[in-house]
Amino acid sequence: MSRVGKYPVEVPAGVQVVVANGVLTAKGKRGELSVPLSRYVEVKIEDGKIAVAPVGARSRDNWTMWGTTRAVVANVVKGVSEGFTKALEIQGTGFRAAVQGSNLVMNLGFSHDVVYPIPADIKITTPRPTAIVVEGNDKQRVGQVALDIRSFRKPEPYKGKGVRYETEVLRRKEGKKK
Repeated sequence: MSRVGKYPVEVPAGVQVVVANGVLTAKGKRGELSVPLSRYVEVKIEDGKIAVAPVGARSRDNWTMWGTTRAVVANVVKGVSEGFTKALEIQGTGFRAAVQGSNLVMNLGFSHDVVYPIPADIKITTPRPTAIVVEGNDKQRVGQVALDIRSFRKPEPYKGKGVRYETEVLRRKEGKKK
């Protein structure tokens, strides 16, 4: 039995959720998101809660999609009401980032600046020259953009230079001994 799927998703005040033609659409103060629903689950909205249940007999497909669909629906509801944020940190001498127009310009120790065009549905800010904050409504999209930025210069294990998530714990290596 799914431990995630059996809990209903609370719909906060100010969020409208509609299920029609196999698509769940949520509208809130931060915008609108839609997610296609699997044919293995059914979604019901009652009393300000969204309940997800497997369809028909107990099969592997029904039960695996049950928890997954509930998690995706919860992320859509949270996205239109609160949004999602990922914080990145830059470490290294002379490494820095700045938002210039619709581009994120980073100096990461290469012979050239790295220019990343900011997607339309994502907001990127640099509160400090060594900090990047990625914000948006879609959890998957925010995570993907943060991963793309991190992939320009992943943190190396000897000195820790590179772009890392704020909460990331790096495993450091000792280096050469003489």
